[in-house]
Amino acid sequence: MKIFAVAPMMDWTDRHCRSFHRRLTRHGLLYTEMVTAAAIRHGDRQRLLGFDPAEQPLALQLGGSDPGLLAEAARVGEDFGYSEINLNCGCPSDRVQEGRFGACLMAEPRLVADCVAAMKNTVRLPVTVKCRIGIDDQEEEALAQFVRTVAEAGCGTFIVHARKAWLKGLSPKENREIPPLNHALVHALKQAHPQLTIILNGGVTSLDEAAQHLTHVDGVMLGRAAYQQPWILNDVDQRFFGGSPGARTPEDIVERMRPYIAEQLSRGVWLQRITRHMLGLFHGLPGGKHWRRVLSEEGVKPGAGLDVVDRALAAVRDHMPPHLRKAA
Repeated sequence: MKIFAVAPMMDWTDRHCRSFHRRLTRHGLLYTEMVTAAAIRHGDRQRLLGFDPAEQPLALQLGGSDPGLLAEAARVGEDFGYSEINLNCGCPSDRVQEGRFGACLMAEPRLVADCVAAMKNTVRLPVTVKCRIGIDDQEEEALAQFVRTVAEAGCGTFIVHARKAWLKGLSPKENREIPPLNHALVHALKQAHPQLTIILNGGVTSLDEAAQHLTHVDGVMLGRAAYQQPWILNDVDQRFFGGSPGARTPEDIVERMRPYIAEQLSRGVWLQRITRHMLGLFHGLPGGKHWRRVLSEEGVKPGAGLDVVDRALAAVRDHMPPHLRKAA
């Protein structure tokens, strides 16, 4: 079976975002934001790692470069019930580099192999790696060498962002946009390593594009497209997993979210922490800007509740074409 996943994204794929995405796809693989192994040792583990079992299948992405610390964090993640442990070797931010993890680890494949081996020896879960096609002036062979070395340590799955990361001179945002995409290199990596599971990430903006890549690789991961245009996730289960058709309208997804929102509000969670992930639900549809406006302006106010969601729906409903209106 092919793999379809939503990428781990800092400040975006928190538990509220994942709960929202799970209302759109039951079978797509979801990932946490990156959590550092040091934070898991010293921080509030329930706050950092807690999740609703309904979010499964759910992978925990770790950041770090100390094999022992990562093994400890992986064991904690396994105890929390995650279905996969993923090591971040792709984030290019200065803060991450200073901690000697993220994309800079592509220059140290032996260390990454040691980290993978330590985690593999500690947990029964799959241990996977998310990386770039290279960093800075590395040649294409660097990716092949990185994958060979880490695979020898027991990693059978690589999620490859099909852009280089430039560790100096580009911001993280620029690193997601400026380095040219090289999807063909990821396709070739799969051809060279048929025994490995290769998942392509980067620059995929639609399910049609995902389907094309799935003729070359084992899986596709969507990032910003899934977050900014979440309605596209509604067709994932039927298209890639043989599941039942998705919701008939975006408003149906709002209704599915209503009990979750009510439960979170009762716990003291501010509405905006949830609805900020839902702003793109009506992206590209008539009335979408009205949905965003009401949630953005009113959802941030103290005490905002489900009545704000109702007003946002009322604002958008009159602009929706009949086939996208929820049946009365």
